[in-house]
Amino acid sequence: MCTAMAYQTKDHYFGRNLDLDCSYGETVTVTPRHYLFAFRQAPAMPRHYAIIGMAHLAGGYPLYYDATNEAGLSMAGLNFPGNAVYRPAARGKDNVTPFELIPWILGQCASLGEARRLLDRLNLLDLAFRPDMPLAPLHWMLSDKTGCLVVEPLAGGLAVADNPAQVLTNNPPFAYQRTNLSNYLNLTPREPENRFAQGIRLETYCKGMGAMGLPGDMSSVSRFVRGAFVRLNAVSGAGEEESVAQFFHLLGAVSQPRGCVRLDNGGYELTVYSSCCNATRGIYYYTTYENSRLSAVDMHRVDLEGNRPVSYPLTRGLQVDWQN
Repeated sequence: MCTAMAYQTKDHYFGRNLDLDCSYGETVTVTPRHYLFAFRQAPAMPRHYAIIGMAHLAGGYPLYYDATNEAGLSMAGLNFPGNAVYRPAARGKDNVTPFELIPWILGQCASLGEARRLLDRLNLLDLAFRPDMPLAPLHWMLSDKTGCLVVEPLAGGLAVADNPAQVLTNNPPFAYQRTNLSNYLNLTPREPENRFAQGIRLETYCKGMGAMGLPGDMSSVSRFVRGAFVRLNAVSGAGEEESVAQFFHLLGAVSQPRGCVRLDNGGYELTVYSSCCNATRGIYYYTTYENSRLSAVDMHRVDLEGNRPVSYPLTRGLQVDWQN
């Protein structure tokens, strides 16, 4: 389970919570312009936009969970079990595997508009990275300063939809999530009005009652509603500190503490990491479950003309700023 989000102030921000029961050794990874992206059936990409994001390096190949390119386009893959349908190769289509999709899009697209045109020809291949790494069932959120898209490989074909909420979680498909927001159209960040009945005097007794009914459970449907509410009503300054701090507060509203989602194997799903990338400047901030202190990687402090990914292990463990 996961939640992705986009946010615009002076700069554009994109990030996510990764909610799992374990870590897969992910690192903040910068892939420079001359790393050879060799795709299974699509043409290789010897030169491309530089990319920064969270990835698992498998034999030196960056399997990105979420990423941003140097042009400011961002993308994240989220779990979509039971709904994601991948297909055999098709003539007249760009046949790309799901694990290649993020670098295939971010490597050659500078904007959401360019990505949308590529998606018109996309066929997502039912082809695993290797036998011991089966394909994850995913859908994706793309974002830049102009807007946001959701991409879903459904049984009826590839669905590409505008996403004005600029939030994505997991099941069910986005069309349902978008419609379900109408069930909460009476919620407001303001003080509520008495619409119960004319003949009875009802008054608020605390702040925040305009949002009564906002779901608080951990399900993907509820996290979508809660994430959309906090994201669409968010107010912050336009500077970097205010924007980044606000973004992590928004992700905090949909994070998962250990113990609230117990799995059949006896483990617990939790927010392994939270990320916020300033897509305008190429700075990737993150926290981990154990460490709420911000860490950051600036892609422009790496040699972007290189040919090998540069990875930074996550800072884990509690970080305390002792003041006495």
